[in-house]
Amino acid sequence: MLTQKQRTLTLLRLIGDLLFPPICTSCGIGIGKPAGLCSSCWSELRFIERPFCDILCLPFSYDPGEGVVSAKAIAHPPPFEKLRSVVLYDDRARRLVSALKYRDRLDLVPLMAAWMVRAGRDIIAESDVVIPVPLHKRHLWQRQFNQSAEIARVIARNSGLNFDPGTLDRVKPTKKQVGLGRNQRRENVRGAFRVAPERYDRVMAKTVLLIDDVFTTGSTVASATKALKRAGAKSVNVLTFARVAAFEM
Repeated sequence: MLTQKQRTLTLLRLIGDLLFPPICTSCGIGIGKPAGLCSSCWSELRFIERPFCDILCLPFSYDPGEGVVSAKAIAHPPPFEKLRSVVLYDDRARRLVSALKYRDRLDLVPLMAAWMVRAGRDIIAESDVVIPVPLHKRHLWQRQFNQSAEIARVIARNSGLNFDPGTLDRVKPTKKQVGLGRNQRRENVRGAFRVAPERYDRVMAKTVLLIDDVFTTGSTVASATKALKRAGAKSVNVLTFARVAAFEM
């Protein structure tokens, strides 16, 4: 038997679906349930599946064997241990990220977080605490929420890990990374993150799962990783929804 509250909520959902029928987040056509994709847009997402570089999650065009890393990871080892991402950052993925970040589509968070838990299950199993890449206070005030923190909150809850959004601070109001070259991006986020000494115990000798929405050149998460390691973190793994990548030959 449904309680009165459950019956009321069910009725409100039905009324809401009638007044505002669910549409595909990417293309806008009608679908069966909210915060989802139509079958066409779903099929166009480029999910990252093995084989890929065990460090940078760069897809291989052939299977070189388990545990093989890419030439990029060998030539330029990142400060973090491993990266995992759900999809390649193409037009469909960009629409999803932009809808969350700039159109306040917080209803997408559970869907994106669930995909990220699946993609990052190996590094989640190694982690002690979930920390999002923070926004600077000025940008947080303008946007009113941090999309990475909202995703990280759900990932932590679904994985049974501690969620700590306050330990890593963004102390430098960086410019947008879009349109900047690799060296400009690296300089833009140099010294941008800090862990206050009184919070070192939150990460000391722990494996941190660092959450962001998109991995491009890696400058942002590299800077954040260095700040966490300076505070005593044993290791840092990175989990993002999307990553920019070409196939590694």
